[in-house]
Amino acid sequence: MTRTRMLGCTVMAALGAFLAAAATAQAVAQAPEAGATPGAPAHDVTIPAFQPGLEPRAIEILKAASARLAAAKSMAFTAVVSYEGPSLVGPPLVYSDKSLVTMRRPDKLKVITLGDGPPSEFYYDGKSMMAFAPKENLVAIADAPPTIDAALKAAYDGAAIYFPFSDVIVADPYKDIADGMTIAFYIGQSGIVGGTTTDMVAYVTSDVFVQAWIGTKDKLPRRLYAIFLNDPARLRHVLELSNWELDGAVPANAFVSAKAAGAKRMPFARPDAPAPAGMQPPPKIGPAKTP
Repeated sequence: MTRTRMLGCTVMAALGAFLAAAATAQAVAQAPEAGATPGAPAHDVTIPAFQPGLEPRAIEILKAASARLAAAKSMAFTAVVSYEGPSLVGPPLVYSDKSLVTMRRPDKLKVITLGDGPPSEFYYDGKSMMAFAPKENLVAIADAPPTIDAALKAAYDGAAIYFPFSDVIVADPYKDIADGMTIAFYIGQSGIVGGTTTDMVAYVTSDVFVQAWIGTKDKLPRRLYAIFLNDPARLRHVLELSNWELDGAVPANAFVSAKAAGAKRMPFARPDAPAPAGMQPPPKIGPAKTP
């Protein structure tokens, strides 16, 4: 939901259907009426122009989803993010990461990530956070603030660790997406995404365009399609969310790892920070590098 926000195929299909229906209506309106005098002027049909703004129905759906997430004391889900990166031949390449996420409010989070980039593990227990690179057997450990929101910010500021699903697990998801929102509108329903019926909404917040598929009944997000509007290449990011479990029992030891704690220590620092003498710079925790 934030930092990754061109309409997708569904929007274009909906727009095409709308224009086709309007064209049909116009053709019917322009056809001679029964008993009308040939050559008489036809009735005009005006297609309403799109008016940017915050459509109440879209806002209602976004608020309902945010409230459902914020009310959960614990949650577990699978997040698969596919993101485009530039290639040497022109068209973008696509990479994907899969994360198994477990959290318990207000101060517990575990993220196990596999994918096209290096595997990584992240543990936060309310007092410290660990970023573990199992392939290299390296771990970075740092003191952490007492909430998930603050820990996510500290991980990003201190080590460039970022999770594309962060808006899902913060204390107030709607506050995050509403900040800077200028456009929001309802698209329609889908029976394809997530194996259930979803409501589709689109919105623009700050410099990101997002299309979201949200469960009609359970109010849980199933897919987020995002484009940075200030990106000249308009590269696309797609986040799929599945295997939702809300308010399940989560053991306290789920948010620590003895294997990670016993790995070789490395600085908890940004990948672009200079490494201390004799030490290799930390591997990047997050998306794979692009050729």
